Amino acid sequence: MKVRMAHVRIQGINVAVFEANARDDTDAGRARLLAELSEQARREGLRVEKAALAYRDRFYGAPDLVQYLARAGRPRWTHTLSLA
Repeated sequence: MKVRMAHVRIQGINVAVFEANARDDTDAGRARLLAELSEQARREGLRVEKAALAYRDRFYGAPDLVQYLARAGRPRWTHTLSLA
């Protein structure tokens, strides 16, 4: 599976936003997917301090980051990750 992501600095924090949703469409599934994607981004050399999923014009992740993204909008995609 290929996932587009944005890796940006917001207010001095390294942030990753992934274009993905859990297959089972549950918060538990989203939490697992977010952890997996964040770890993959770190393995590829990106610094991830906070992360969120972006799906169907919604966000899931760190509450303060989700609130910020809801106001500011999704950043532009900068990378693509591959998951097995």
